[in-house]
Amino acid sequence: MADWISLNRVAVLPQRGRPVACTGAEASESDAADHEAFRRRASEWRAAFSAQSGQDWALYFEDTAEFAAALFGAWHAGKRVYLGGDNLPATLARLQPHVAGFAGDVPAELSPLFAEAGNITRHGGDSSEEWMPLDEESTRLMVFTSGSTGEPVAIEKRLSQLAREVEALQAAFGADLGEAAVHGTVSHQHIYGLLFRVLWPLAAGRAIVPRTFFPEDMAMALARRDSVLVASPAHLKRMPEQLDWASLHGRVRAVFSSGGALPAESALAAKRLLGVAPTEIFGSSETGGIAWRRWNGEQPAWQALPGVHWRVEQDVLEVRSPHLLQDEWWRGQDRAIADSNGGFRLLGRADRIVKIEERRVSLDALERQLAEHDHVQEAKVLSLTGARNTLAAVIVPSEAGWSCLHEIGRRGFSLQLGQHLATSQDAVTRPRRWRFVEALPVNAQGKSTEAMLTALFRPERPQPRWLKRDDSAAELELDLDPSLAAFDGHFPQAAILPGVAQLDWAIRFGREAFALPPLFLRMEALKFQRVARPGDRLTLSLEWQANKHTLTFRYVSVHGPHASGRVVFGHDD
Repeated sequence: MADWISLNRVAVLPQRGRPVACTGAEASESDAADHEAFRRRASEWRAAFSAQSGQDWALYFEDTAEFAAALFGAWHAGKRVYLGGDNLPATLARLQPHVAGFAGDVPAELSPLFAEAGNITRHGGDSSEEWMPLDEESTRLMVFTSGSTGEPVAIEKRLSQLAREVEALQAAFGADLGEAAVHGTVSHQHIYGLLFRVLWPLAAGRAIVPRTFFPEDMAMALARRDSVLVASPAHLKRMPEQLDWASLHGRVRAVFSSGGALPAESALAAKRLLGVAPTEIFGSSETGGIAWRRWNGEQPAWQALPGVHWRVEQDVLEVRSPHLLQDEWWRGQDRAIADSNGGFRLLGRADRIVKIEERRVSLDALERQLAEHDHVQEAKVLSLTGARNTLAAVIVPSEAGWSCLHEIGRRGFSLQLGQHLATSQDAVTRPRRWRFVEALPVNAQGKSTEAMLTALFRPERPQPRWLKRDDSAAELELDLDPSLAAFDGHFPQAAILPGVAQLDWAIRFGREAFALPPLFLRMEALKFQRVARPGDRLTLSLEWQANKHTLTFRYVSVHGPHASGRVVFGHDD
């Protein structure tokens, strides 16, 4: 498959007439774009990029098929492509000094490049002879690590590395997938989504579904034809039980997961709902794919992907593979042990050892011990820096854990978990600060980054506990922790929650609950009746009147009503 990336090889679709890309969850087979349409769009992007003098270009597209056409067009125009993980202002600002321009779904002030339909005349048409195989060494892509402990780091990938990884995936799993369409809940802007939702399907001739799906749409989308689901642990852990998953049994050919460890409970639940055991992929932006495991029963060992070699040196995993730039052993920070059946098992990160008051503490060991408690579903432990380092824990309670928390309170619950750790940890090496959340915060890759977890201990808003949520009404509880940033300066002698924070929270939680129009127009009937203080538990009631574009909110507590009002929204037109 040395020339797999040439558009002449993509899907060999002209002979079969199968689609390159469906148009969405509601797409039928007849709606799909054929290979000629995809190649024509790639030609238009090639013409657009060829007309630009700059070498480096950043791409960000919500639509996977349009992204794929732009990527091929840029590469065939001799450009190096940068992939930002999102289109947030901070991400675009970091990219801007390094690229000649942007293409895709970015703000108009960045003057994104546009590929005009029909603009392929610069190349004298679109005959197949013009699509020569790309040079695997000179064709480059810049991807970024997830930045789990700091700023994202840029990593250059050669086409040769990507090509070898696609070949390994096809060799390992291709025979089971057939002609299944590829759906995803992860972004193609990251290396995992790029490989599994774009490069591998196109090279193997499978249909790719352009848009990212979420659980509410997933069952309907996957049931339309034989399908592959490319997901993350965060999405597989939150699959709604009430959907009609039984209709998918036999239609879902494979489920892939990457970006973090998939808990055994979630893996077996996904197998029960989707009718197929999830296949986890272990790797990183630096190494590419390393190994895989499939959850058919008890926790399986990791098996190396074709062409990947591994060894354990001083308890740390080392790998050597064609997915790396250099043909030499690469040593990471994953502790491992060889399995008796020829695979390996991971034991946590070697670099997650911190010093607390001169004591060495394994954050992985603390997380494992906390997760053994019946009241804990998931646990993350981190070190907070300050005048002195402090351990902090973010806990997702189990159903029994939530009942216990409401019965004995946050302090009592944290003391209970601390006592659970006391069998192996003294007071110095146990967490001093705790946060209890319904779900761990995750980024587009489904990863809980250190920055996200740290923000929970200096949050702008409290973590909501949703009591009710439907198309027109929602209700949630908010505990006003004294550490909320909103209390800063309001006021030193007696902290109170400012009204502007209450307005901001109503709108932000309203956007989580309902599909609100993008523009804020005005406030109406605003009343502040009683101050809210640290330690209060507020109940926020939200009502959305779609026909009037009006969000009504009301804050109450055991002390009585605190604030209420209406927010009117509108559209650009």
